Amino acid sequence: MTKSELIETVAGKLKLPKGKAELIVNCIFDSMEDALKKGERIEIRGFGSFEIRHYKAYEGRNPRTGEKVEVRPKRLPFFKVGKELKERVNAGRLHNPIIEGDEDERPGNAYSEKPPAAPAPVSGFGTPPGDDGPKY
Repeated sequence: MTKSELIETVAGKLKLPKGKAELIVNCIFDSMEDALKKGERIEIRGFGSFEIRHYKAYEGRNPRTGEKVEVRPKRLPFFKVGKELKERVNAGRLHNPIIEGDEDERPGNAYSEKPPAAPAPVSGFGTPPGDDGPKY
C-alpha cells in the first residue's frame, strides 16, 4: 500500500474529501517523525512499536574498491510488530485463496524439497504463439 492509497482508504472510510484525509495522514506521520527525532518510543497497542536504535561507528569497506571506509555512528528507526497484528496477519493467510496447503508444500518455499516449476516456453521474442506483436 502506498501513501496515496492510504489517503484514499481514509477518505473512503471517513467519507472525507481527499485533501482532508491527506492532512490527517500527514499529521500522523509528522507527529511520529517528530517523536522519533526526539528519541521517543512510539507504541501503538495492537499494531506495534517504533524506536530508535543506536549504532556505533565502525570501519567498513567499499565493495567496489575494497578500500577501508570509516562509517560514522548512526540512529535508525526500528519497527517491532505487535502480537495482535502478527496474529491477525496470520489469520488472514487462512482466508487467502492463493495460498493453499501447508507453507512447507508451496513451490518456492525455502523448506520445500522441489524447486518451483519453470514457466512454459514462449515462441518468438516474448510474444504468445499466434501473436505477431502490436499493429501500427
